Amino acid sequence: MKRLLAALPLLFFTVNACSQPALETFDSEQYKIRAVTVANGLKIPWGFAFLPDGRVIVTEKRGTMRLIENGKLIDKPIEGIPKSTEHGQGGLLDVVLHPKYAENGWIYWTFNGEGSGTEKGLHGTELARGRLGGSKTEPRMTDVQVLFKQQPKSDRAHHFGSRIVFDRAGYMIVGFGDRGDNPDNGYEQRAQKMGDLAGKTIRLFDDGRIPPDNPFVNTPNARGEIFSLGNRNIQGGTLHPATGKIWMHEHGPQGGDEINIITAGTNYGWPVITYGANYGTGTKIGEGGEKSGMAQPLYKWVPSIAPSGMAFYSGKAMPKWKDNLFVGALAKQTLVRLTLDGEKIIKEERLFENKLGRIRDVREGPDGHIYILTNGSDGRLLRLEIAN
Repeated sequence: MKRLLAALPLLFFTVNACSQPALETFDSEQYKIRAVTVANGLKIPWGFAFLPDGRVIVTEKRGTMRLIENGKLIDKPIEGIPKSTEHGQGGLLDVVLHPKYAENGWIYWTFNGEGSGTEKGLHGTELARGRLGGSKTEPRMTDVQVLFKQQPKSDRAHHFGSRIVFDRAGYMIVGFGDRGDNPDNGYEQRAQKMGDLAGKTIRLFDDGRIPPDNPFVNTPNARGEIFSLGNRNIQGGTLHPATGKIWMHEHGPQGGDEINIITAGTNYGWPVITYGANYGTGTKIGEGGEKSGMAQPLYKWVPSIAPSGMAFYSGKAMPKWKDNLFVGALAKQTLVRLTLDGEKIIKEERLFENKLGRIRDVREGPDGHIYILTNGSDGRLLRLEIAN
């Protein structure tokens, strides 16, 4: 997908670099940076993706999917998507393009779907895909298919996740939250239950089928979709540019946010082990920070930064940042730049802390710049540039 986008015309992005007002500049260790507004007026935006024609598709938590064209937010939302209910932290969430979007036109997104029948009034994260059609002023999603529903649904308002990553073989890895149903509030350990899809990553073919080589396909009473378990609330995911491995981060409780390399069948420990603590009381959760058979995080934050969105940078616009990992943060309202030595994170720099607002998503654009999405009632899509 990165190769496809890199080959696209850059007219849209070049025009907007001149036509949009720049915000104040910020110092970083390598550059003086300015954040340029690409578009504003978004209502609690959550995820975004670049379309090959230069438009940007953005999800809003309230359940609307929007398009940005030539720096203008199109007034009419995209019609035809399944109803997404805003419930606590849940709503319309991530959006990504199929790696072969130019050939098949598929767009994928996650959202909170309300149950029916015996699950009426309950909620859970679902995965859908569709193709963008209609006109530029009245866009519509066609050929819509709901591919996956997290089950069982819950009345809780927390921990929906969710990020979608396609690996190099074309499989989807989708991260989900544990829905807040855990021992600290009187519930079972859903993230550790193999017949339960909460607190897991799943691995699917692009049409929603379960791959026969998934790690728990032949495990009695386990859901075949499960790829990893023990994940609290995944809100960032990306591919390592050199290894092609899946990297994801998740919210800890009071402390204990963590980055993990997601591998088949691995148990990441929640809520048996964590470096966080119970809210309010600060008391220990589970059995501490380590246990045999459960993976240690690659990197962790104590106290929490509430990470959301994550991308490796491989562009040419900011060469000193090549191969760095960027993570948005909600609680600290910052963009975290992480320097790596292979797969080891060796240094952290925090950018724009408390200057731009809560950062919900971060992506590399087809023009080689970093783009960030701020989370607010007047959310903005911003492009980061070197200030000359």
